[in-house]
Amino acid sequence: MTKGRLEAFSDGVFAILITIMVLELKVPHGTDLAALLAVWPVFLSYLLSFLMLAIYWVNHHGLFQIAHHVDTAVLWSNNCLLFFLSLVPFSTAYMGENNFAPFPTALYAGSLLLCGIAYIPVRRAVMSQLRSDEKFARMARRAEWKNHVSIAIYAAAIPLAYVRPAITVIICFAVAGLYFLPNAFLGRTE
Repeated sequence: MTKGRLEAFSDGVFAILITIMVLELKVPHGTDLAALLAVWPVFLSYLLSFLMLAIYWVNHHGLFQIAHHVDTAVLWSNNCLLFFLSLVPFSTAYMGENNFAPFPTALYAGSLLLCGIAYIPVRRAVMSQLRSDEKFARMARRAEWKNHVSIAIYAAAIPLAYVRPAITVIICFAVAGLYFLPNAFLGRTE
């Protein structure tokens, strides 16, 4: 299989996931602002999940721009990642429709945790092709650092959903923000 074909397949999955999520946004039955505000949990859940999927898509795209080839390890690890990403629309809808209740919010953070864990083998399979290139080795360390920090934060966010679900949602937004900060700001300039 060519690299381009894997990217096209993955792009299609990302597009379908975002489409499924946007279809969960139901038009309110009222015509006033109160009716619109009643669906804020669903919209906020969508916004967070769209942001997370966009981050995965951007990172996935960047990763496969530097890949030399696609082998069995890349294919299977990529399929594993896509599987866990495909659970995001369900956990998004479950959390939003239940107004950020503790269990649905914990399940949502858990789904993001699984996505973060599933990204590790994909990144490692591609980066193993570039071991001899020091520039890419530094990039891999930065990417790995962000990935591991995200996983740790998601793991902490899961039990916090039972204390205060809003904390978990804020934490998930903060993880997204981590990917928008320059590495130098995070003390990772190598």
